[in-house]
Amino acid sequence: MALLPHHTLRFSAPEPEERAVVLLLLALVADTSLSFKVPLSPAESLHVVIAGEGDPVVLIPGLFGSAYGFRNLAPLLVQAGHETIVIEPLGIGSSSRPERADYSLMAQADRVAAAMDSLGLSETVVVAHSAGGSLALRLAYRRPELVRALVSIEGGPTETLTTPEFRRAMRLAPWIKIFGGIKLIRWKIRGMLIASSGDASWVTDDVVRGYTDDAAKNLDGTLKAYLAMARVRERERLAPHLGEIACAVRLMIGTAQHDGDVGPQEVVLLGRTLHSFAVDTVAGAGHFLQEEQPRAVVAAVARASAGDPVAPGRVHSERVTGRAHRRAPSP
Repeated sequence: MALLPHHTLRFSAPEPEERAVVLLLLALVADTSLSFKVPLSPAESLHVVIAGEGDPVVLIPGLFGSAYGFRNLAPLLVQAGHETIVIEPLGIGSSSRPERADYSLMAQADRVAAAMDSLGLSETVVVAHSAGGSLALRLAYRRPELVRALVSIEGGPTETLTTPEFRRAMRLAPWIKIFGGIKLIRWKIRGMLIASSGDASWVTDDVVRGYTDDAAKNLDGTLKAYLAMARVRERERLAPHLGEIACAVRLMIGTAQHDGDVGPQEVVLLGRTLHSFAVDTVAGAGHFLQEEQPRAVVAAVARASAGDPVAPGRVHSERVTGRAHRRAPSP
């Protein structure tokens, strides 16, 4: 795929009449949800789920997430007067899973930007979970006109989409189908969800199936996409560009000991480099705040939407350091 200057991916946006049709359809189904794919190239399309009407909020899931992971949060945001737009990055959820694609966080940010362009979005509040937070930080500096405020749920300024643990696990990918297939994946996902939670009572059999249904539909494609993600190398580091982010950033952290949390050094980096930064801590919760405490996320969105003032470079938090940390593959 040809690349534009600054490595911006070349995506084809819909014609004005096509966009008008999309917006009309959205108006007709304002009380329900609309699920469709935004084509970006012959091999790449992003799955989008839209519900409600009002001030738009874009939701970006993490590596093992999907629109399903926002099933409790989205209705609450709709009730609060927002239009929710879930955009699943390439290889995630129901988006396409091409084996030969650029799965770097920078490329993923450009794809999300292209999907937002196709939907006529600008100046939106973006809510991103886990690795989606690093993607959203890249979106904020590369396309500042698209992001009015960012709420990152347990997502720090990571420089890679995948963790070392994930990359080691992918070495065993050829054996997954032989030794259990989707059953093995569901078992591993269940363990990860529990270890990443403060209160794991939400992790039921139905929830585990919901988190793995998309992978089950195309296990070969999922594994090939994951292998491509494990091999990817970022062409550009995020840290040197954090100071270019103009919008306010709120980082949400669960205070319970859990896997996949944001390290103190990442919080310090954000506080030192961002112009407007705040930390919202959620007592007793873990990595999946949208599952354990969705109303706390709604409250953070309300503060972000209202432009709740944050002192430049100052961190507001009950506790951001001194907590026991365990690093693990983050969804």
